[in-house]
Amino acid sequence: MKVSAADLFVKVRERKPLVHQITNFVTVNDCANATLAIGGSPVMTSSPREVADMVKLADALVLNFGTIDDKALEAMEIAGKTANALDIPVILDPVGVGATAYRTEQVTELLRKVNFQIIRGNASEIHRLMGGDIVTRGVDSGELTISNAELAAQAANKLNSVVVVSGAKDAVSDGKHTSIIDNGNLLLTNVTGTGCMATALIGTFSGVTDDFYAAAVAGISTMSISGELAAAKLQEDEGTGTFRVRLIDAISRMNKETWMHEVKINEEIQN
Repeated sequence: MKVSAADLFVKVRERKPLVHQITNFVTVNDCANATLAIGGSPVMTSSPREVADMVKLADALVLNFGTIDDKALEAMEIAGKTANALDIPVILDPVGVGATAYRTEQVTELLRKVNFQIIRGNASEIHRLMGGDIVTRGVDSGELTISNAELAAQAANKLNSVVVVSGAKDAVSDGKHTSIIDNGNLLLTNVTGTGCMATALIGTFSGVTDDFYAAAVAGISTMSISGELAAAKLQEDEGTGTFRVRLIDAISRMNKETWMHEVKINEEIQN
């Protein structure tokens, strides 16, 4: 897995995949910049009147629920169905699922209408996508009684998708194999949009391969490693604003060699 994920860095730089993203207005600029930094080409079209035509040009589609409304949902359904028909990978970021009934109902409906190759969320979001079948002490990610790795594996089987659970230790699973990534820095939680940016990176890697497990590993680990590298560059009088800039810098400098040197990854095989 480590080798196959590493090879994607070269492919992205060579092919410059077009990544169509229907994302939220809070993080749209950072998602576009993260896509550019790793070597992809972002397009952020969200009008229901043109998303089908744009998807036909794309190598991957990212759907992000951050600032969802009826118009965005209409666009997501059109774009997702078009991508499915053309075998273009679709990646879901269920931001805030579980916070309101509307958000939870709409993402559940979208899951019935669109096939997602990869889903990335925090533990609470992924738990809610599964309908609360896992026993917890609450809905916050810190209160789950199972690990991110266990949750990712169960969700992958139930949702029929590669699942990424982000957190202190990120986990990626296809239901049979699970990778645990132990990179990252706490400052990533103090800058809005880093999760959305991670999903954009996953979408970019998905645009150059049909190994969506490897794409998910490459994308989520790139964000975590870049967080470490950005934090290490900070001076004593610098804070989260500078960290945000250095984060994009670190993503832009990421390559196969740096990734292989920095990534901390373990793989488990489920019975």
